[in-house]
Amino acid sequence: MQLVAYLAFDGNCREAFNFYRDALGGDIVYVTTVGESPMCPDAPPEARDRIMHIHLQNGAAALMGADIQLGGGQDTAAGTCVNVMVDTAEEAEAIWAKLAVGADVRMPLAQTFWSARFGMLTDRFGKPWMINCHPAEA
Repeated sequence: MQLVAYLAFDGNCREAFNFYRDALGGDIVYVTTVGESPMCPDAPPEARDRIMHIHLQNGAAALMGADIQLGGGQDTAAGTCVNVMVDTAEEAEAIWAKLAVGADVRMPLAQTFWSARFGMLTDRFGKPWMINCHPAEA
């Protein structure tokens, strides 16, 4: 089984995933808009550039998302959080430095009793993240 976070956006999904690709590495391996889908004829013109599905892949790690339907009234951040597990403090710090740009830091990145580095933030797109580094071996 693989668990993959799926994030909802309200029109800025492509911008967010370009930002995540730059911060986390990997490649956007699939992206389609409403206008490129079979739903296009039934979609209002203003919805055609919205992302219907996007997939970011970095090794075995994946992140997926989409823009919500126009007028869907959905809260794009309710109940979501992406936990990024890394192996080294250096990797945690590098990712943190990029994700923290324009972010609301909830808990600064620091050593904890369970992790060599742990921090929590809400990025500039309103998405909550945790950076969690495996503890250093004694």
